[in-house]
Amino acid sequence: MFENKVWWITGASSGIGAALAEALAQKGAKLILSGRNKAALDDAAQRCNTPALILPFEATDLARLPAIVEEAWAWAAPHGGVYGLVNNAGISQRSLAVDTAFEVFQRIIDIDLMAPIALTQRLLPRMIAAGGGRIVAISSVAGIIGAPLRAAYSAAKAGLIAYHDSVRAETAHQGVGVLVVAPGSVRTNVSKNALDGKAQVRGVSDPAIDNGMAPEVAAQRILDALAAGARELILAEGPEAMSAQLRRSDPERLFDLMAQLVANGYAKQLGAET
Repeated sequence: MFENKVWWITGASSGIGAALAEALAQKGAKLILSGRNKAALDDAAQRCNTPALILPFEATDLARLPAIVEEAWAWAAPHGGVYGLVNNAGISQRSLAVDTAFEVFQRIIDIDLMAPIALTQRLLPRMIAAGGGRIVAISSVAGIIGAPLRAAYSAAKAGLIAYHDSVRAETAHQGVGVLVVAPGSVRTNVSKNALDGKAQVRGVSDPAIDNGMAPEVAAQRILDALAAGARELILAEGPEAMSAQLRRSDPERLFDLMAQLVANGYAKQLGAET
């Protein structure tokens, strides 16, 4: 699953993506690293010390996607093609839905949902023809619970779960395994890079993110889940893990807890309400 297999990671320049690249390299994998920042991708590849193709592109540049997939597959072909795809690139949000411009919804859904669908749809037939492989979708606990201040992000991440669940069901008999990962707070730049209601980069982080799980721990748990053949991983602890469980076991209680969170000033605490 890892040794001498080619894994393609989007959003590989930092956070979970970069940590996964290093963890996969330690397992003997070869890597295709994608993101917008070539210099950061070069740095990530250097840390991995394994054969790697740096393939920078804007996730929403769908016109370039056929050529990008062709280049990736050509590089991977001597090693059996692309065996693993990690749909990780994304952007978050911190704003009340009522205060959020529609362009924020469009942008986040384009990046977090439509872009990974487009890439997977291009790559999936090749993976099936090559005998199968693994797809990892990095969703979010927010995609399970519908988190306050994240209406666009939650919508996109919920769609990401549903899409990959469908692909899993349709391709399991063709040798494709799909793991959906729903992280809670992981120490990344996700909240710092989040958009506000006017589509501006927020520029500050959340205490929960700053005190969250280390990306290296998250990456190892993802690899452990892959090795175990898991199909879903709730990569969260404490109240975040409980919230994801409540959405399925006691949704009415979860709805009350989320509403109370907002009533108690959650939006103001995160600077999303004056």
